[in-house]
Amino acid sequence: MSAVSTGVSAVSMAGALNRALADALAADPSVLVFGEDVGALGGVFRVTDGLASRFGEQRVFDTPLAESGIVGTAIGMAMNGLRPVVEMQFDAFAYPAFEQITSHLAKLRNRTRGRVSLPVVIRVPYGGGIGGVEHHCDSSEAYYTHTPGLRVVTPGTPDDAYRLLRDSIDSPDPVIFLEPKRRYWAKGELSVDSVDSVDSVDSRDSIGFDRALVRRAGRDVTLIAYGPMVATALETAEAAVEEGWDVEVVDLRSLSPFDDETVCASVRRTGRAVVVHEASGFGGYGAEVVARVTERCFHHLHAPVLRVTGFDIPYPPPKLEEHHLPSVDRILDAIARLQWDDEVVGSYGA
Repeated sequence: MSAVSTGVSAVSMAGALNRALADALAADPSVLVFGEDVGALGGVFRVTDGLASRFGEQRVFDTPLAESGIVGTAIGMAMNGLRPVVEMQFDAFAYPAFEQITSHLAKLRNRTRGRVSLPVVIRVPYGGGIGGVEHHCDSSEAYYTHTPGLRVVTPGTPDDAYRLLRDSIDSPDPVIFLEPKRRYWAKGELSVDSVDSVDSVDSRDSIGFDRALVRRAGRDVTLIAYGPMVATALETAEAAVEEGWDVEVVDLRSLSPFDDETVCASVRRTGRAVVVHEASGFGGYGAEVVARVTERCFHHLHAPVLRVTGFDIPYPPPKLEEHHLPSVDRILDAIARLQWDDEVVGSYGA
């Protein structure tokens, strides 16, 4: 490892992911990046921009438009010692590969009693907020978290995007890496060493691949969010100050496995919780979070745990998506319904 200086810079989430892929490719010759248009074009969202020219077409390359074939190829490569990182161009484009993911990628380690591991990362740009149409804006996390054998993670900030992707590539288990596409261009601080220095897990300051983070401390209510909704939850927490609520924001980061310890510690402190996600509410990931929190924190709760989600409809056309996606006002309205007493109620709940 070369001795270099460490700095902090502002970078977009797409830029942080690009940096993570470049560092992983530089650090480990077994890492490969492939998928539809990830080579010369640099990906639809330019996350892989410049990687093919830097590392060559043997390490970063385009594939046919065949998601099942992409994942099947990655499984075969991983069985033979490689670490494939593949991109599903859009969330719903991954469905043709679903059988490969659930029947083979998730199960092979158990099927071989641990003799064969599959260190495959499947990158999935997901969620709405970009003016896309159906097949381009799904939030499909519940399908993957319901499948034992898969890790499922999603970053809410550029810095987390870098660290979670590096950890995902290092993982011996398959990882579904959900990238909130509406946050690709949002900038934040990224603090890592230079490309030449980040060649091991030890050279990164990691908080834990499967741990949630308290993004904002508060005492009255816990907002539980992940991926694209982390920024919205933080905006809500700031707006809630004017209403008299001190809101804590927990970023799950890892959807599976789930960090019960961090989430429940927060809810026990505040006594109230709201879960926020873009996906439809019925059978959505938030239902699992509500169940876990209720089972573990029942005697600490002052009100039922509520959810703010997308509506139970197919993803709407671009001009209507702002009404479908959870907003600051919708989350504030949920907070107001948390059975406040007269001593702590804000103006929303008056």
